[in-house]
Amino acid sequence: MPHNKKPSFFQRIKKVLVGGAKNPFDQSIFHNISLIAFFAWVGLGADGLSSSSYGPSEAFITLGNHYYLGIIVAIATALTIFIIGESYSQIVELFPSGGGGYIVATKLLNPTLGMISGAALLIDYVLTITLSIASGAEAFFSFLPYQLIGFKLSFALLALIVLIILNLRGIKESVSVLTPIFLIFVITHALMIIIAFVYHSSDLPAVISSTTSDIRSSISEIGLMGVFLLLVRAYSMGAGTYTGIEAVSNGMAVLREPRAKTAKKTMKYMMISLASVVLGLMIAYALFKVQLAPGKTLNAVLFEKLAGGWGNYGYLFILITLFSEAAILFVAAQTGFVGGPGVLSNMAVDKWVPKRFALLSDRLVSMNGILIMGISSIILMIMTNGNVRYLVVLYSINVFATFSLSQLGMVRHWLKDRSEKGVFGKLFINGIGLFLTVLILIMMVTTKFFDGGWITLFITGTLILFMIFIKRNYDLSEKLIKELDIIIPEVESPGLVPQIPLHAASGQVPDMKDRTAVFLVKDFRGIGIQTIFNFFRAFGSDFKNFIFVQVGLIDATSFKSPDDLKHVEDKVRMEAERYVQLMKRQGYHAEAKCYFGTDTIEEISKAAVEIHSLYPNSVFFGGQVVFEDHPVISHMLHNETLFAVQHKLYKDGIPLFIIPIMISYSY
Repeated sequence: MPHNKKPSFFQRIKKVLVGGAKNPFDQSIFHNISLIAFFAWVGLGADGLSSSSYGPSEAFITLGNHYYLGIIVAIATALTIFIIGESYSQIVELFPSGGGGYIVATKLLNPTLGMISGAALLIDYVLTITLSIASGAEAFFSFLPYQLIGFKLSFALLALIVLIILNLRGIKESVSVLTPIFLIFVITHALMIIIAFVYHSSDLPAVISSTTSDIRSSISEIGLMGVFLLLVRAYSMGAGTYTGIEAVSNGMAVLREPRAKTAKKTMKYMMISLASVVLGLMIAYALFKVQLAPGKTLNAVLFEKLAGGWGNYGYLFILITLFSEAAILFVAAQTGFVGGPGVLSNMAVDKWVPKRFALLSDRLVSMNGILIMGISSIILMIMTNGNVRYLVVLYSINVFATFSLSQLGMVRHWLKDRSEKGVFGKLFINGIGLFLTVLILIMMVTTKFFDGGWITLFITGTLILFMIFIKRNYDLSEKLIKELDIIIPEVESPGLVPQIPLHAASGQVPDMKDRTAVFLVKDFRGIGIQTIFNFFRAFGSDFKNFIFVQVGLIDATSFKSPDDLKHVEDKVRMEAERYVQLMKRQGYHAEAKCYFGTDTIEEISKAAVEIHSLYPNSVFFGGQVVFEDHPVISHMLHNETLFAVQHKLYKDGIPLFIIPIMISYSY
């Protein structure tokens, strides 16, 4: 029997690219793979900071020649960052286990609104990844000869593949690689903003006077209402600045314990850094009266005004600063790879998406979630040809739908629960947050709808309908499967179970050479009991020994703390022992063997080799639910692990019989 098989070619390639397996029961594993606030700021805050490459400039350009009105918009934007950030700090405090907009809307509003929030957020994360990579590629190729522009899409796709591989290795590993880029961006932009303020440090009275004068002239030119509408439009056009603030609440699972404290510290880093950069850049635009120049971003024009007279050193500094802007856009895509799989795993637990999205790889990451986010981004990148202008139109509508639902849920919570200390202050923060996010959502939909924003809404609506279909499928199948559980009280009551014949040789020492039936079970349920009944009908009482094998699956829901893992262990052993007691009451030798891991198929395969070596006359059995009306969708939604296990054991010469459990199933 092959105990130590040579790894396949695919397994060797996987180990080189992704790395070796991690042990979820390692005492130090949670400490080693989690992020402290600083690295969480890098991994989750880059999306917001990268928006300073386009958010503030979009707002400022909208103002036209009304330069000093930009200072008002800048202050309003900075205040909004702090309001939304503080409201999300309250969310992570109330929901320390994470989940973000999906969990908040589900728990505080209703599951359907939670699903809508989650669907909107998933589409937004795919767009975050795609837009960030496409923008980074565009910025990077602006430094290269124009003749190479044809390779831009290929470069963007390659960058996406690299990020997918980095995230499959682990969140901490990917963040560590991207940290230097993030720090260069922060340092260079902080220096540029400080220099801009130093240049005009003596002009503060003149700036205040000019701002007042600009407001008066604007009112006389377009009227008070015209100025208000212009300010509101500019404010909403810079709304991309706020995307990414919610990422901390969605990425709680990767934070160092105590998670709520780490999350709030991370949120502070994000709020201060983002507000400072946005406020600094927009005031600098106004101070220098920056205007767009052909082939250059507004930031590039500003930086040339600041450092253009420094000679070669100035040119080098500008180049490094602009290059860091291009590079941090690639880092910003990391937010989608952290937040997206987290939302998917939470929705998988609630059966809105296939359950496989809650599974972890042997690197203890949500592999299926990372892959679906990456593949979706690749498809979108190819379909749009990496066109940044087009992707910007599709972007950021959905995140404000999630923002609005989250704020609405929190407002409702504080209105219902007024016993908590400081509740009115918290209600005020979430109330203001609700007003601002709904306002921005309305502006985003109305201004972007006919330019292509309808596509985002259509895709989101389609995903929502698909999720409803999946949920209905799971709920119906679970209802039918539960009908088999009515037999449990009967088989656990004292006395004989008619379907299992009494074994006269009870109490004898088991002979390992006797015929042994090994049942692959999952919890003490009607399916498992029905499998045993069908086994005796088919094979009689030729088997003397019975072994029950159950695998405790370590997935995204159980891999949150050592206590959660201990709960999984205890539950699995207890459920397997119930089968043992059932067989012992009929006079058979029975024992349970429990295994734990992230891959059920792999764990069962290893267990089978081990058991077959101890019990050479063992035969394996497993019950498989078969729906009479078996739609194609059920292949994707329902567990067919046994067929994969059978295929693996077949290669090892170990027999596995799959016993069908028929269930009437229709829509």
